[in-house]
Amino acid sequence: MRVFSRRRVLTGAAAVSAAAILPRSSLGADWRPTENVRLIVPAAPGGTTDVMGRLLAAHLQKAWGQSAVVENRSGGGGTIGTAEAVRSKGDGHTILVGNPGPNAIAYSIFRNMPYKADQLQPVSNLIRIPNIVSAHPSVPIKSIADLIAYIKANPDKLTYASSGVGQSPHLTGAWFLQLTGLKMVHVPFRGAGPALQAALAGDIQILFDNLYPTLPQVLDGKLNALAVTTPERNALAPTIPTMRESAPELAKFDVSSWFGIFLPKSAPAPVLDALNKEIKVFLERDDIKDQMAKIGARTDYGTPQQYSDFLQAETTKFGDIIKREGLQMDAG
Repeated sequence: MRVFSRRRVLTGAAAVSAAAILPRSSLGADWRPTENVRLIVPAAPGGTTDVMGRLLAAHLQKAWGQSAVVENRSGGGGTIGTAEAVRSKGDGHTILVGNPGPNAIAYSIFRNMPYKADQLQPVSNLIRIPNIVSAHPSVPIKSIADLIAYIKANPDKLTYASSGVGQSPHLTGAWFLQLTGLKMVHVPFRGAGPALQAALAGDIQILFDNLYPTLPQVLDGKLNALAVTTPERNALAPTIPTMRESAPELAKFDVSSWFGIFLPKSAPAPVLDALNKEIKVFLERDDIKDQMAKIGARTDYGTPQQYSDFLQAETTKFGDIIKREGLQMDAG
């Protein structure tokens, strides 16, 4: 199997030439921007939120004939950039690229939230990517069943790493432990890179992470994959089972990293409709589907109502996990 690094694939995707972008379909949406469009990315450059924003910006610029520029506004777990989008006019010239942090988890975990969910208008999701659970080869754990048995036989001996408190991988681990009634010591790191390095070194025995960058390490034999966290197996690694099929207690397990689009709540229906339809065109492009498949992601277009329902379910799910963990933090 040929493995592509996320940076290589996403960088290549972002460099798709304007000539390769499909022309806008005739979808009956009358609204078009009359000035430059900005896409606020509440994260640093280089990550998936940023790259998805840049890919969509290139598409919208070609489709609408107006400049579309990404603005990175990181900090506060994504709340700083999101708050700026909330304060912007809902005229279609400011678009927010969101993810689980500021658009589902933040509402429960932060004491001093600068905005509310109903101040944003969900437009559509873009993609979903599984999280993955893996173990260092120094421990005799090659499946979720092994992990459960090992924890029961060796209480308080295992530690698990994540990219930070309150991040999706951390809450994945917390939910697993809540559902199984087990305990492991959580060791949070400042980002996925340091967490992965600690796991590779054997300093931490268990790693909860996004599919990338862990999957290449699994395929190289440096870590043992235990499960992916989505209901279905991943096409890039079909031999890795899901959490759902690994233990009866995990029958409803479903966690993914997702990246979607929002407008300020005041955006009128024609703006919402035009952007949603353009996202559909974007996600149906063969080049976009191919690029996303190479990083283990699947496109996930939906209507504004479908995306709103999904977000509510995600907010409730993460809120319940956070409440049981007793997690509270300050934004910023």
